[in-house]
Amino acid sequence: MTYRQAKYPEPLVFELSQSEREGGFFNPEIEEIPEIPPKLRRERLNLPRLSEPEVVRHYVRLSQMNFGIESGLYPLGSCTMKYNPRACEDFSALPQVRDIHPLQDASTVQGALEILYRLERMLAEIGGVKRVCLQPAAGAHGELLGMLLVRAYFKDIGENRTEVVIPDSAHGTNFASAAMAGFRVVVIPSNSTGRVDVEALRAAVSDRTAAFMLTNPNTLGLFEHEIKEIASILHDAGALLYYDGANLNGIMGKTRPGDMGFDIVHFNLHKTFSTPHGGGGPGAGPVGVSEKLEPYLPVPIIQYDEDKDKYWLDYNRPKSIGKIRSFFGNFAVLVKAYAYLLMMGASGLKEATEVAVLNANYLKEKLRRIPGFEVRYDPEAPCKHEFVLSAEPLKRETGVTARDVAKRLLDFGFHAPTYYFPPIVPEALMIEPTETEPKEELDRFVDAMKQIAEEARRDPETLKRAPFSTSVSRIDEVRASRRPILSWKQFVRLRK
Repeated sequence: MTYRQAKYPEPLVFELSQSEREGGFFNPEIEEIPEIPPKLRRERLNLPRLSEPEVVRHYVRLSQMNFGIESGLYPLGSCTMKYNPRACEDFSALPQVRDIHPLQDASTVQGALEILYRLERMLAEIGGVKRVCLQPAAGAHGELLGMLLVRAYFKDIGENRTEVVIPDSAHGTNFASAAMAGFRVVVIPSNSTGRVDVEALRAAVSDRTAAFMLTNPNTLGLFEHEIKEIASILHDAGALLYYDGANLNGIMGKTRPGDMGFDIVHFNLHKTFSTPHGGGGPGAGPVGVSEKLEPYLPVPIIQYDEDKDKYWLDYNRPKSIGKIRSFFGNFAVLVKAYAYLLMMGASGLKEATEVAVLNANYLKEKLRRIPGFEVRYDPEAPCKHEFVLSAEPLKRETGVTARDVAKRLLDFGFHAPTYYFPPIVPEALMIEPTETEPKEELDRFVDAMKQIAEEARRDPETLKRAPFSTSVSRIDEVRASRRPILSWKQFVRLRK
């Protein structure tokens, strides 16, 4: 079973440009149609010169090279790449949403403020928190806000706490966010089941500890069943508990972070609540807090005056950390999440979690029985919405790595899963199918993994050169991260 994507030797749009080619034709006798002066178009704007069909075909061909949730399973672990309903896109494109401006007087955008207020109350209920700030533009941005709130809280009560404890399986942004907020990071190991080592945590916590950052379910897709004990350890020491909401899709509607003892709860609307993300944006990472942390939330806070039936922006908050982002956040993304929540309702959110967990466990049981793959931590225990497969047995036997497997999956029409994370699992493949995938698609993925394992034994050297059906095969990923080329001008400059 193989799948071939569209593959073209597609040049850059500037390389397709022809010096005397026109992009369109308008009847010069019709005066109402404005025309960009040729000198401005050619010299100042420096646009490529192509006909309209050439432009359309270029971008259609590029779109056919993409992997997306509309083209097939996108099992990018911890990213929750579920399908985004087109109806939510339509709502965000309504003129009442699209054409308003954040500098308008609050009296002229009461509908927008009502949407934001209602969304905040919904998230507060889902998370089990008092209030929610909608401003953060991404998950890591929300983490940073959470750590700034921790710092503001302890400064206000006069305690000098300098450390944040983080498990070794945590998302990398946790470490960065804590450090950016000025804390020293203390890393604790996972235990033999892949969960928090409670005794190691107990030994690490002191009067210097400001917070513990935890994902639950964790990055292995396992629920931290000792969460009440973990919360007690932190709270008894006067520290705070921070919830990384990247994996909320595994518990939504079943339990709430606030009920587990978390003081700060971060949400990823672009994961759990089905708004688009990837490629750097857009996104939204709201942060909810318990009552004692509410005074420190960024301004403005949206308030509702029941007597006047009016929404207003509250800037009079002397303990606020200030602003974490311009205006009120990514409004269009927030509208999409609000529409999704209304469409799903409480029962729909609960069912989404149930199906996501069912899909993940189905895949885990199928894949760990393929020779060459294994689940390292607590393999017999049910996972939540995701799981981590190790390709180390396959590497020992054939030399084929997790990266090779991920690259080869592209030839079958699947986006590659997250690989080499979390680092506590050798040759890790982190797989999250989400609730929007039918059984037939999951079975197709299993068949592809079986074929790849067979190819690894039959012809490992060929497999190591995969993918073969993409427009570009293997790139230097380290160089691409350290020296990205983000524009045509930069490309030309570096080529000289």
